[in-house]
Amino acid sequence: MSPAHRRVEDGAPSGISRRRFLGGVIAAASALALHPRRALASANAPRELSFVHLHTGERLAVAYRNGSGYEREELARVDHFLRDFRTGERHPIDTALLDLLHELKLATGTSAPFQVISGYRSPRTNEALRAQGGGQARNSFHLQGRAIDVRLADVESRTLRNFALALARGGVGYYPAEDFVHVDTGPVRRW
Repeated sequence: MSPAHRRVEDGAPSGISRRRFLGGVIAAASALALHPRRALASANAPRELSFVHLHTGERLAVAYRNGSGYEREELARVDHFLRDFRTGERHPIDTALLDLLHELKLATGTSAPFQVISGYRSPRTNEALRAQGGGQARNSFHLQGRAIDVRLADVESRTLRNFALALARGGVGYYPAEDFVHVDTGPVRRW
């Protein structure tokens, strides 16, 4: 990840004891081990996701992958939905990010749509947010369509974070004050 996400830490996030943090990760890993069919989707099974965008109020439900591969039209719908809502600019969303969200959906057993705080961010938007002191990374994976900030109505964000950490598929950031989790398809790391 870019150096601008300066909240990266080697240990537990601030405000959480190391023991409690590791306990949550172990609990998430145990849940994945006990429910492997829920945690890992079959390569041939259809993959579906649903979203609600907290800034635009838009909703989207897509079957973005079937047994033979990714559905181009559905991916285009995802690209539009996760556009930079401030500028309207679109960028292709990484299919590995969608697969990660699908695995999180199965692992958590959620029946709720992912509540989207931020998907793709244009360079202009990212710089404007950085200038306001928001802590956005200069080379954020949001700029590449490889990151998303989400929460779930029926799963605590702390629990969602623990499942994402257990999957070890990219970066995981936890923002308890704002109640959301950042996941991306970059190197495995946490903050």
